[in-house]
Amino acid sequence: MARRKKFDDVHGWVVLDKPLEVTSTQAVARLKKLAHANKCGHAGTLDPLATGMLPIALGEATKTVSFVMDGTKIYRFTVRWGIQTSTDDREGEVIARSDVRPTRAAIEAILPEFIGEIMQVPPKFSAIKIDGERAYDLARDGEEVVLEARPIEILGLDLVDMPDADTTVFECECGKGTYVRALARDMGKRLGTVGHVVGLRRIVVGPFEEEDMIPLSELEAAFEAGGSDAVRALMSPVEAGLQEVTEVAVNRDAAARLRRGQSVILRGRDAIADEDAVYATCGGELVAIGEVARGELMPRRVFMLDEA
Repeated sequence: MARRKKFDDVHGWVVLDKPLEVTSTQAVARLKKLAHANKCGHAGTLDPLATGMLPIALGEATKTVSFVMDGTKIYRFTVRWGIQTSTDDREGEVIARSDVRPTRAAIEAILPEFIGEIMQVPPKFSAIKIDGERAYDLARDGEEVVLEARPIEILGLDLVDMPDADTTVFECECGKGTYVRALARDMGKRLGTVGHVVGLRRIVVGPFEEEDMIPLSELEAAFEAGGSDAVRALMSPVEAGLQEVTEVAVNRDAAARLRRGQSVILRGRDAIADEDAVYATCGGELVAIGEVARGELMPRRVFMLDEA
């Protein structure tokens, strides 16, 4: 029996523009094959009915995923007024209807109420766990799902367009854990009607911007033209996930200590005294992620970026 060919140690980020009706897991699996990469993971799930930014970390970049996920996100979404569904999007069954259609003035008047730190009850069809079970699994089995409200942060919420009386397009900048579907549901209630999301596109995640996105079709075309090497040429470096983290340059001796898991003292006039998260580089090469306390850099994760 022929031995299965080993995948390669590939390190970096692909900021994927996820197409419609593809799960995040399917997208990661497809990219793993295209890049012939040993290890891949994504920074924040997108539903199959959502499109847009799905940052995918390969190899050592997976150590930076939490920094990307903790960053703010921007969504552009369309709400259909007058219909409520079981999932708060167009995938679910219709469970309520209303003849009320909110005006632009009415919508704009309530938007400030949804900005800042607010309490939000997640959708029943969500990945939140209840006694070890996913809420959506319990809901699909017909069980009563009761989720507690939790704090989220909405940094901005704007009305972008009203194509007709039934639909409104919004753009939302928010923190981790926000459910846009729940936001649409709650705005509907506040406006004396019901509503659900019929279109959702994520355009920013943490340090990554809309122009960083690469369509899956472009990655597939690159593979057809030049194999995995052509796909890897489209990747961003591991450090791309750390753009919102402070960089600390260290010398070779300090880099060697950090890679052994040992702390180093930062010296010099511009040395950082305290910082919850920094990343260390030596000669432009990523060395470690850590924290600084009283001028001492303590490594938490170290990087081995030599490819196999």
